[in-house]
Amino acid sequence: MDKIKVFGTTWCGTSRRVVRTLDEHNIDYEWIDIDQDPEGEKLVIETNNGFRSVPTLFFPDGTILVEPRNQALLDKLNSLN
Repeated sequence: MDKIKVFGTTWCGTSRRVVRTLDEHNIDYEWIDIDQDPEGEKLVIETNNGFRSVPTLFFPDGTILVEPRNQALLDKLNSLN
């Protein structure tokens, strides 16, 4: 499976929670800090209608989750298997 791309920031509690959940479930992902990556920031803003909403997760199947709650994230991960 291709990696999930997680666009977030180090100061965002929701970004940290999502990464912690992925780590706890041994999910392979790519972290993109939009404070350090202008292209990543641009993609997040374009995806979220002008908003810098983090975390924004891009899945290999083409779906996107924005600021997901844990259960929504776990449901999505289960659907990929």
